[in-house]
Amino acid sequence: MGLLSRTASLLRNVFRRARVERDLDEEVRAYVELLADEKVAGGMSREEALRAARMEAGREQLKEQVRDVRAGALLEEFVSDVRYGLRVLRRSPGFAVVAIVTLALGIGATTAIFSVVYGVLLRPLPYAEADRLVELNELGAKGTRMHVADPNFEDLRAQNHSLEGVAEHSAWLTPVSGGSEPTRTMVAWVSRDFFPILRVQPALGRAFAPDDERFGAEPVALVSYAYWRQYLGGVRDLSALELTVDKRSASVIGVLPAGFQFPDDSDIWMPRELLERYPSRTAHNWNVLGRLRDGVPLGRARADASAIAARLKRQYGKDTMMVDAAIVPLQEFLTGRARPTLLIVFGAVGFLLLIACANVVNLLFAQAAGRDREVAIRTALGAGRRRLVRQFLTEALLLALAGGALGVLAAMWGVRALVAVAPHDLPRLDAVEVNLPVLLFALGVSVLIACALGVLTALSGPSRDLQRPLADGRGQAGAARAQRAGRLVIAAQLAITLVLLVGAGLLGRSLLRVIFLDPGFHTEHLLTMDLALPGAEQPDDSRLRGQFLHELFTRLRAIPGVQDVGGTNALPLAGGGPADGTYLLMNPQDAAPRDIAEYERFAHDAARAGDADFCVASDGYFRALGIPLLGGRPFDDRDTMDTPHVALISQSLARDKFAGRDPLGHLIEFGNMDGDLRLLTIVGIVGDVRAGSLESPPRPTVYVNYRQRSRAASRFTVVMRTDAAAAAVFGSARQIVRALDPTVPPSFSTFSRIFSASLDARRFNLTLIAVFACTALLLAVVGIYGVTAYSVARLTREIGVRMALGATAGSVLRLVLGRGMATAAAGLAVGIVGSLALTRTMQFMLFGVSATDPVTFVAVALLLAAVALLASYVPARRATRVDPQACLRYE
Repeated sequence: MGLLSRTASLLRNVFRRARVERDLDEEVRAYVELLADEKVAGGMSREEALRAARMEAGREQLKEQVRDVRAGALLEEFVSDVRYGLRVLRRSPGFAVVAIVTLALGIGATTAIFSVVYGVLLRPLPYAEADRLVELNELGAKGTRMHVADPNFEDLRAQNHSLEGVAEHSAWLTPVSGGSEPTRTMVAWVSRDFFPILRVQPALGRAFAPDDERFGAEPVALVSYAYWRQYLGGVRDLSALELTVDKRSASVIGVLPAGFQFPDDSDIWMPRELLERYPSRTAHNWNVLGRLRDGVPLGRARADASAIAARLKRQYGKDTMMVDAAIVPLQEFLTGRARPTLLIVFGAVGFLLLIACANVVNLLFAQAAGRDREVAIRTALGAGRRRLVRQFLTEALLLALAGGALGVLAAMWGVRALVAVAPHDLPRLDAVEVNLPVLLFALGVSVLIACALGVLTALSGPSRDLQRPLADGRGQAGAARAQRAGRLVIAAQLAITLVLLVGAGLLGRSLLRVIFLDPGFHTEHLLTMDLALPGAEQPDDSRLRGQFLHELFTRLRAIPGVQDVGGTNALPLAGGGPADGTYLLMNPQDAAPRDIAEYERFAHDAARAGDADFCVASDGYFRALGIPLLGGRPFDDRDTMDTPHVALISQSLARDKFAGRDPLGHLIEFGNMDGDLRLLTIVGIVGDVRAGSLESPPRPTVYVNYRQRSRAASRFTVVMRTDAAAAAVFGSARQIVRALDPTVPPSFSTFSRIFSASLDARRFNLTLIAVFACTALLLAVVGIYGVTAYSVARLTREIGVRMALGATAGSVLRLVLGRGMATAAAGLAVGIVGSLALTRTMQFMLFGVSATDPVTFVAVALLLAAVALLASYVPARRATRVDPQACLRYE
């Protein structure tokens, strides 16, 4: 209570200043009277005693001393400085508006990008003790990260001493029925300990029990809160709820808390133990989640896992590809790919903030130069340097806080725009918002800016020579000093702007290189229909799937305007790309491997083995996408489940593996991809395609016929080449699918949209950097113009004298432009050196362009030089119109 009462007293004193000042006057007067009484008692007259007492006490100095020691003096002075600062800003409304808007631009952009950085990279995961959650991977001989094979997972779980639990998990789109409508839903398969590791319990119902987590158990499922509300009607009695998940009838036993959708935005979770265990140590099928034991550091856990991996490699040799194990924090695992790009973007917006601050510094320099006389008068009246610095800091704080408040409002709009244009695969995008940590960041940035601006202005403003400012009524004393400082700031602005423009130029050239690549297929006039098909674990299931797709293609071709129809399990650029694995070249006398173990023994022969993508496709797929047939024949009606299985291979595989020999007729084995160990006869060669991404070179690919090898086509995309309206084709196709199998919900798009979406990440990066660079360029132009105009205004008399003595308009123009271009040249030189150093950090974001690309550097330097010349020309041209007589008359 004492602290509260003292605080209240201080605030009352601050806001009742007039009364406090009257009380202080009374106290000083009483003190002087006491001194005078003592002197009168010593024999002086009353008048002489009062005069001597006043001189001895020093009334104003005494009042200052009293103010300094009084509680609340600092707060009083701060309020006084704020009032004075507001009066200064009111006297210069144009300056105040420009400075606040400029700072709002920089702070708003920085805050918006920090919102993304915080939400994606820094915000803790929404799990208990999330910093102890880790993800495990196998490491191959070349350090390549791989998913974990079942036997290796079991050994890691049994032998580690650093993790209190580990669990397998994976998720994929699956047809689900039993709710209000059939859906294509992300279903996660998770092993025991998954939910205990995450410390997550159902909000409704129960979790998996040990009896649920065994092979052959009755299937059960947990559902997300959103799925429960949308498709299950929010029914609280779960006993009657049953879903069909990939032909498995599963009872719904629980609803997970709102917002939980790990992994991969899943909506349904089922026990991994319901699926058959795969015995191969080279079948890398599962992600593995773990939790560190209490008190165990990450380094010890990594050493423990590495030791286990080394033992397994010694024990199993070539039967396992794992030579080491990687353990990374779960948050780093989820966001690692986005981290470098976001940090570079954050650095770029930091440069924009520096440029905005530089513009405000120039404005403050110009204003401070005009206030030399005011500062000199205040100094002569007893204001110390510390007091003046505090005043400048207060004025800068007012500007920065106003700019910060406006910037936060702009950031709220900016965050919504960023989320709208961000690539769909940016992790944790739902966590991006302007929250308390972001607001604290904006406040911190504003205060730092205020301190920097205030100190710089104070150092450039107050003059130690009181004679010149007082004698010079027009405040010329600080002009030269402000001009020199302004030119230095402009040079720095140009240097930073050049760095941003070079970065934008390199990203722009990279995007153009990617766009003009030949992907190996056509994208126009193609419609896509994505299907999540029921599982096909048994041969009869595979046959039924093949028949379903064949009948679907037949009916789709009958839609008016449809010219060609095909399909594949791995549409190029649609995300993920085809599955890759090890295929085998087989001799005519070789029999197919009897099982996967024998297959893996064959794979140890480097002369036989090769690495390629595995893709299921139809004959119409190649025609629809315009993938050329370079040799042999395509798939046709002769290729059925009961005839010898055939394959098409890509041009790169034929070139790399057959070295000029004709591959047609050769036998290959690729049964480890779908469990079908029948040999494949190569019957044709097709052109290469860039399947995973446009930036990745074409990979060797083996194509198999969907009618023979449909087991791997659980997710299948139909492509239709048509010149008809998309809406009409989609409507007809939906009816056809519903008639064939109402439990298979289709999803429609256009290939052009898929192609465009594959460029989203690169386009997003370019857009942000380009916006920052263009804004920086605009600020630099304003800064150059402002400094040059200020310089011309201060040199008006000098220019008038020069012209009166015979100087021509051309010589004056060259004088002003020369000073401006000298500043620009210095800034460009520094900027080029800085760009050569900094752009190397973004090499991973470039494609087909070097980080030191001379074309980009020269083009940006010339652009900035031209802009600087234009910004200097306007005030320079004005200088040539100075009237010498008016200047001399004024002088």
